[in-house]
Amino acid sequence: MNPETNITTERIDDFPLLLEVMVRLSLPSLIDQHLKRHGLHKGLSWGWIAAIWLAHVLTEGDHRKLPVQAWVRQAGDTIERITGMKVGELDFTDDRLTLLLRRLSKPDTWQAIETELGRNILRVYELQPKRVRLDTTTVSGYHAGGEGSLFEFGHSKDDPTLRQVKVMVAALDPLGLPLVSQVVAGSTADDPLYIPAVDRVLQIIDGTGLLFVGDSKMSALATRAHIHRLNQHYLCPLALTGKTAEEMSQWIEAANRGDFPLQPVYVENDKGKYKQLAEGYVFERRVSAEIVADDQAEVQEWTEQVFIVRSESYRQTMQKGLDGRLQRATDKLLALTPPPGRGKRQIQEEGELTKAADAILKAHAVEGLLTYTFERQEKRQTKYLGRGRGNAERPKHEIVTVRCQITTVVRQEEAITAIQKTFGWRAYVTDAPAEQLTLEQAVLTYRDEWLIEHGFHRLKGAPLSLDPLFVQRDDQVVGLINFLSMAVRFLTLIEFVVRRNLKQNQEKLTGLIENNPKKGIDNPTTERLLKTFDDVTLTIVRLPDQTIIRHITPLTPLQTRILELLGLSAAVYTRLTEN
Repeated sequence: MNPETNITTERIDDFPLLLEVMVRLSLPSLIDQHLKRHGLHKGLSWGWIAAIWLAHVLTEGDHRKLPVQAWVRQAGDTIERITGMKVGELDFTDDRLTLLLRRLSKPDTWQAIETELGRNILRVYELQPKRVRLDTTTVSGYHAGGEGSLFEFGHSKDDPTLRQVKVMVAALDPLGLPLVSQVVAGSTADDPLYIPAVDRVLQIIDGTGLLFVGDSKMSALATRAHIHRLNQHYLCPLALTGKTAEEMSQWIEAANRGDFPLQPVYVENDKGKYKQLAEGYVFERRVSAEIVADDQAEVQEWTEQVFIVRSESYRQTMQKGLDGRLQRATDKLLALTPPPGRGKRQIQEEGELTKAADAILKAHAVEGLLTYTFERQEKRQTKYLGRGRGNAERPKHEIVTVRCQITTVVRQEEAITAIQKTFGWRAYVTDAPAEQLTLEQAVLTYRDEWLIEHGFHRLKGAPLSLDPLFVQRDDQVVGLINFLSMAVRFLTLIEFVVRRNLKQNQEKLTGLIENNPKKGIDNPTTERLLKTFDDVTLTIVRLPDQTIIRHITPLTPLQTRILELLGLSAAVYTRLTEN
């Protein structure tokens, strides 16, 4: 081979596809609009830096800043041909990426970018918003915290021994597509986060009649009143606090007495068969709340539907939990008073026994459901003092050994039956009229809460791996979470668009499942779709006469079809070979 001939290869995989989706949504230009270049800024604009870094994160599954520069260097020719710009050594340094995160952490800047991106997504993909789901998640880390820090201890589904930050997300159903994200301190209560999130959503989505779905923390009367005043609707379970706790017992008793006919709710399984998911009844009530509008306090009244619903799976979960608690409490009660033996501590005082036993009942939440009996046992032993004389002549004293013994642990079946009748019941409320949201529709709608959880799993696990965080400063933490929330948007969007087109075409894709390549599926994940583009490479041959030959790995029929389902063409890749 002529020594002056130079051959280089670039691993490009799904990078051109991802960048094309971002360009279609005008991501580089809208970020440039809100992140103005400093006079001394040289090289790529902030918009292109953000888009290329996002594509790197999605391709490599690594949000760390350090590997980006090396990755960009090996894909430099591809990036320059896609962007039409020269990539410099300083474009993806740690310092420049840090500065990007700091700028994305500013609330006004981020909200402006988020609003325009959301509007572009709705417009480009012709989405018709009807429901928005709101929920929070937490991200833990080994951070020192301290006064004014975002990292604080708080209620967490992750590791409660670690400090955390909290993220409120509003996601568009049925996509689970994030529209709004807000990062707050880890100890922040959820309740006050809902109203700002609702207001932010309505800056992106115009119109009325949108249904906001949330958990019981969204059921605060002030939140419901705010949503209703904006001519939108809400659906959420009632928190069992205050007056609602008393009312709930009455609503359950009414159902158990047969005061209302229970309406079954069915769900279709994978085999096309229906099974009962829940049952319940509905009634209407008037509610009122004092609100402040235009600095004036006024009382707002409206009608809401109350759905009293018993979920069979929820009932079984509660029953299993009770059975476990009863058994564990029984075992621990009996273990309090073991048979006498070496190393077996005996309880001698009745007060000590009852205190320990009652603590077990309380710890397992079975007070009134289990009772126990015990007896005081005495063992008397005569001991003679001195030596050499017969027992009749020796002084003696009596030793009395006392132990308390639990003899029986009894289940209180009547009380257990009474509490079992309350299992599985929840109360949901909505201000949507009955003709718009029936009991069945409400149950099935709320049941789809996993949609937003799927986005949380992507954010905190594969492929974005936000947990653990590799940044320390609060502004970088906020900026990184905001940045990666855009990545969740693209993962969700690609998945939705492909699935929507497959269902419209009544088509299934084959070749996506490694151990069963002939199996066709119409619900592929984005991760599975992008994996098919692994090992796509661009080879660049520079001949001695300055001729440049570019060759790209030929796309397979599956890869080409995925591009078509996304509204793209093979030219996304083949144009990289054009001189």
